[in-house]
Amino acid sequence: MTSWNFDPAHSEIGFRVRHMMFSKVRGSFESWTGEFIFDPEDFSKSKTTVTIDASSITTSNEDRDNHLKSGDFFDTEKFPHLRFESTSFEAVGDGKLKLHGELTIKDVTQPLTLDVEYHGKAVDPWGNDRVGFSATGSIHRKDFGLTWNQALEAGGVLVGDKVEIDLQVQAVKG
Repeated sequence: MTSWNFDPAHSEIGFRVRHMMFSKVRGSFESWTGEFIFDPEDFSKSKTTVTIDASSITTSNEDRDNHLKSGDFFDTEKFPHLRFESTSFEAVGDGKLKLHGELTIKDVTQPLTLDVEYHGKAVDPWGNDRVGFSATGSIHRKDFGLTWNQALEAGGVLVGDKVEIDLQVQAVKG
């Protein structure tokens, strides 16, 4: 088993959510840490844990970011972290994996499965072994107690329930 260090400068924890029923707002978390044990010869032996600083959320709109940090959403003063812990990696063929785990937001833990694509391993210009991945999945924010919303006069709601997760990850051999 090999320990790898996430490279936050070349990685992103991103998300998208419907806004006003017809467009999507993108955001990300700028501060996070994690552990990653990865065996490219046997994916099933791999595991990861990621802790996200909830107050590092950014959507490129300060008012919206402050609202997301408030008690209406993440309540970052009371719940400063989101956490993901893998329970298993499953190879599904052609460099594709299923990453099964548990996501905790506001002390509510729910199962989460991510579709992962392993982009391979390479040596960077400084002689470090690196691996790269992308992953997608989705959650329903109400399952985690993120229930704030506002009805729209024309029908529908301001914020969609489904949150699409988009991860881009590089890691350096530890």
